[in-house]
Amino acid sequence: MTGQQSTLSPAAQKTLAGWHRFVETLKEDDLRPLLAETTVFRSPFVHLPIHGKPASILILTTVVTIFENFRYHRIFVSGSDDVTLEFSANIGEWDLKGVDLVKFDASGQIMDFEVMIRPIKALQALGERMNARIGPQLAVLKKSGAPAA
Repeated sequence: MTGQQSTLSPAAQKTLAGWHRFVETLKEDDLRPLLAETTVFRSPFVHLPIHGKPASILILTTVVTIFENFRYHRIFVSGSDDVTLEFSANIGEWDLKGVDLVKFDASGQIMDFEVMIRPIKALQALGERMNARIGPQLAVLKKSGAPAA
């Protein structure tokens, strides 16, 4: 992995190190303290953001079990509270590339997590597997975590 974290705030650097630990361990207990209660997850499948820590935990703990041969390649830092993490993985026969766009709050917790993945066939395979595993649960959480209109 290449990149630098020199301009990232110390609190965000600590959270980023915790994120990498979560990706290695796949343990929800490693993820939970990294996310703000008001975390927003931006999925490559839906146009509206998904609000709330419970939904983000469900999505992130599920996707890391679906990806095979997952690895980060580069980190791009933008200011003191934004990083882009370039990754690759595969889902069955489909190789994929993607980026995680992560924004940290003042305390260093993840407040916004956006994922982009290509190619479309790999994204479709991921969507099918995610829906089969957590579709109904996520639908409930999306309703309960939605901001008031």
